[in-house]
Amino acid sequence: EAVSAVPPSKLLLETDCPYMAPVPFRGKINHSGLIPHIAEVIAPLHGLTVDELAEVTGRNAEELFGLSAILG
Repeated sequence: EAVSAVPPSKLLLETDCPYMAPVPFRGKINHSGLIPHIAEVIAPLHGLTVDELAEVTGRNAEELFGLSAILG
């Protein structure tokens, strides 16, 4: 419910704590390689494809962390 209430323009995708991998990976170490799985769950909640969500959240990260100055 919480992720559905946040507009995509305010979302970032990240892994949670290292010992709380998302379902169906519970019991395993969490890592950034699981972010695509997280995107597959979140994208439909906002009527987006995974690629669209990746584009939006990538721009959000660039803006929040000032990455455009680094990435050019």
